[in-house]
Amino acid sequence: MSSDGLPPLRDVITRHGLMAKKSLGQNFLLDLNLTGKVARAAGNLEGATVIEVGPGPGGLTRALLSHGASRVIAVERDERCLAALAEIQERYPGRLEVLHGDALKTDFRSLAGGETVRIVANLPYNIGTELLVGWLTTEPWPPFYASMTLMFQREVAERIVAAPGSGSYGRLAVLAGWRTQARIAFDLPAQAFTPPPKVTSAVVHLIPRLEPLPCEASKLARVTQAAFGQRRKMLRQSLKSLGGEALLEKVEIDGTRRAETLSVEEFVALANAT
Repeated sequence: MSSDGLPPLRDVITRHGLMAKKSLGQNFLLDLNLTGKVARAAGNLEGATVIEVGPGPGGLTRALLSHGASRVIAVERDERCLAALAEIQERYPGRLEVLHGDALKTDFRSLAGGETVRIVANLPYNIGTELLVGWLTTEPWPPFYASMTLMFQREVAERIVAAPGSGSYGRLAVLAGWRTQARIAFDLPAQAFTPPPKVTSAVVHLIPRLEPLPCEASKLARVTQAAFGQRRKMLRQSLKSLGGEALLEKVEIDGTRRAETLSVEEFVALANAT
C-alpha cells in the first residue's frame, strides 16, 4: 500500500489492463514522489477546487487530493481508466468527480461553476497545445482559473516561455506572454513515465495577468498565425493578407523585420490596428 492507503500505481495498471495508448497521447507518471512534486508546484491546494485533464490511472489525482484539494474534477476520455478512478473516489468520498468525455469538447468554464479553480494536469501530448491555447484565449478575462500547472514535452514548454529573438519564440509565447506570467517549474526525465516518451518533459506554471494589454484574443491569434506562419519572411510579406506595409506603418513597425523580433506589446499593437 502507498502512503495514501491505495495500491501502488503499477498494480493498478496491471489489474485494470491499462496499457498506455499512443492514439490517446498517454504517458502515465507512476512515481508518487514526482506526482507530489507536480501537485506542490501548483501552490497551496488546501480547500482548492482543481480541474485535471487526462488523469489516467490517477497518480496525479491522488497527489492533488492528498495535498489538500477539497475537490478534483477529472476529465478522462479513456473508459478503461474509470474503474481505477472509482477506487480513488471511494478513498476520498465526495472529493473526486470524474467526467467521462473529450477535453477538447468540454466547457471548462461551466465545469468551474462560478468558483475560481486551478488547472493541474499531465496533458495528453497530442492535445496539450490546443487545450492551452483555448485556456489562454478564453473570454471574459480575468479567467475562471487562478493558475495552470501543466506538463508538456520540454520543447513545447520552451515555446510557451520563450523570449523574443529566440528560436522557440512564436505564437504560443506571444499568447502566453500577453495574458499570463509563465515559467518552467522543473523537468521530468523520460524514464519517470510508462511508457517512457522519447523526450524530456517539463512542468509549466502559468499565472493569469489580471490586466493584460487590451486586445481581442481572436485578432491577436490571427496576427500571430499570419506572422509566424511564414516566419522566415519579412513582416510586410507575411502580413500581406492583413494589410502588409499599410498595417505596419500604422503602428510604426519596420516591414523588413521578422516575426520573432517583435515583442508581445508590438504584436498587440498590430492586432489592435487590424
